[in-house]
Amino acid sequence: MNDHPEKEAGAGEDEEHFLSRREFFIKLGTGSLAVAGAGAAVFAVEYLSPNVLYEPSPIVSAGRPDHFPLHSVTLDPRFGVYVVHSAKGFYAMSAICTHLGCMTVWKQDAGVIACPCHGSTFQRNGMVRGGPAPRPLPWLKTWVASDGEIMVDRSTIIPEESEYIQA
Repeated sequence: MNDHPEKEAGAGEDEEHFLSRREFFIKLGTGSLAVAGAGAAVFAVEYLSPNVLYEPSPIVSAGRPDHFPLHSVTLDPRFGVYVVHSAKGFYAMSAICTHLGCMTVWKQDAGVIACPCHGSTFQRNGMVRGGPAPRPLPWLKTWVASDGEIMVDRSTIIPEESEYIQA
């Protein structure tokens, strides 16, 4: 039997504070499984949730025809389009440079559309006048809605000088 009972009681208290090797690996494995399960649950929720892009409509209202004086080139920076009122009627062009996608600006005194990034210049009908731009500014489908607003479809490119609208 045991001659020192007080020694056994003290030894039992010390053993309670330390994990055995087996208990340590069990807790480590359980924790790893819990972390992996939580990660899988996060990915499952992301997979099941709808993946919708909330983008603005490509069809925009540019305004009423009387807002555009004859022989004007008007930039609408919200939508990246020019509305041009010429003697033949109205048309719209993209304001995005065909070189590297910078927003262009209308230079009234020079009578050109200029790209501030790399120096491309365009005529008022979108044709390249100079610089590194490889293509003219694309013309966009334009029409007058039933309420009298000029509508521009930024997703539909039409051939240059193919369509003028009368308002």
